[in-house]
Amino acid sequence: MTVLPPESAKRGEEVPVSRAALLQALAGQLCGLFPRRRVLAAVDGVDGSGKTTFADALALELNRAAVRPVIRLSLDDFHHRQQARYRRGRTSATGFYRDSYDVEQFRRYVLDPLGPGGSGRYRPAGHSLETDTILSPPELPAASNAVILVDGLFLHREELAAGWDYSIFLDVPFTVSAARMAVRDGTPTDPEHPAMHRYAGGQRLYFTDRDPAALATVVVENSDPDRPRVISAAEAFCSTVRPKMPPET
Repeated sequence: MTVLPPESAKRGEEVPVSRAALLQALAGQLCGLFPRRRVLAAVDGVDGSGKTTFADALALELNRAAVRPVIRLSLDDFHHRQQARYRRGRTSATGFYRDSYDVEQFRRYVLDPLGPGGSGRYRPAGHSLETDTILSPPELPAASNAVILVDGLFLHREELAAGWDYSIFLDVPFTVSAARMAVRDGTPTDPEHPAMHRYAGGQRLYFTDRDPAALATVVVENSDPDRPRVISAAEAFCSTVRPKMPPET
């Protein structure tokens, strides 16, 4: 996707856009998709890429447009319980990628009922991180033309990718995401620090396993959240990174 003013579009030139302009353009695309059915949209990216903030801002823009109802969900409400998340060890990169989320529960609660032919009744959460308990909240109705906007890690993994009608991948270098995580979580600022092995390593495995930038509808370089840039999959940082550890770690 390229966000262009009309005079530049005629010349085939891409110009920088503001965050507000990009959000408006993305909201316009989502509002125009499949007007007679629900639209499932993903905001993917590494930990610290700005997924939650970006998805919240996009939801606000969609609500401002008032064209379609919006349902805002997060894969972070569908973690596995601790015993499953850490079954390969607390430093395992493979464990972070493969075992963090209960994707089958997410499919049952969200993707299947809200996808084409689904019942239209979904459950917004499946796990509480605070209590480490499995949740089974009451089903909620979704309007037949709702936009369901989901943020989370690994949303282009094989079990989930086919469920999205539209997807955004937020691309940032590990140096940027690690610095943001340090502020948020108190983790090291160096992505190569041993304490970051689980997170950076798991994401490298994801990049190699799925190439999420190539699978996404839109790739957004989000190092500067005030000046995000739409880029090609080939330009994405995630497309250049390969695992630095054996796959079984």
